[in-house]
Amino acid sequence: MLCAVMRIRPHPEAAYRYGVVLVLALISVVFFIVTPDRPLSRAIGLLLTTSMLLVIVMTARGDAVLRGSTAATAGVVALAVAIAVVFDAVSPWIGSALGVVLIGGTLSELVIGLARMLRTQGVTIRAVSGALAVYLLFGLLISELVTVGGHIGGNAFFAQGTDGSQSQHVYFAFTTMTTTGYGDLTPATSFGRALAVIAMLVGQIYLVTVIAMLVGNLRRRRVD
Repeated sequence: MLCAVMRIRPHPEAAYRYGVVLVLALISVVFFIVTPDRPLSRAIGLLLTTSMLLVIVMTARGDAVLRGSTAATAGVVALAVAIAVVFDAVSPWIGSALGVVLIGGTLSELVIGLARMLRTQGVTIRAVSGALAVYLLFGLLISELVTVGGHIGGNAFFAQGTDGSQSQHVYFAFTTMTTTGYGDLTPATSFGRALAVIAMLVGQIYLVTVIAMLVGNLRRRRVD
């Protein structure tokens, strides 16, 4: 996986492979929901998360050596932790904590690159893809924070008396972000409630402002 991404050669103005990141993010969401919460699936999920960061880093602007070393370091660390997770050498929340760092880094690089792209190229399909990827990545970030919060907290994360599985964490993150509110999983801790409020606010505000604005401008650009 690392070698395949390292072969990507960005355009001098950055390749903006946001469509690839969007596809990987969507695959990650579906994978986390449908696979059982076992060491192997957690390790594969961690590698999927890492692949998104590698794509962003290797197709971004900046010094090629620095980008290469950053991607290599992230890949090696993620692979080592993934192997440790498979063999139960580390607690599951360690992998989730690394996931928070990886997704946070991917989000940061994606937002910076997206802002640069909008300034230089305007609203394009790639820009909309990048914005949608941000939304999915934020949901994955919330789910990883739920996992970490469930493991380090003294009480059960959910009022239903359980910390939940990885699948439930992703399900909870996106149903909260969209304010669907099924009520089958509700946070019991102060940290969980604060996280839910942030997810609801950011999720709704982002959809009705950023995504709506980009799609609207894309339509106007095509008409012109």
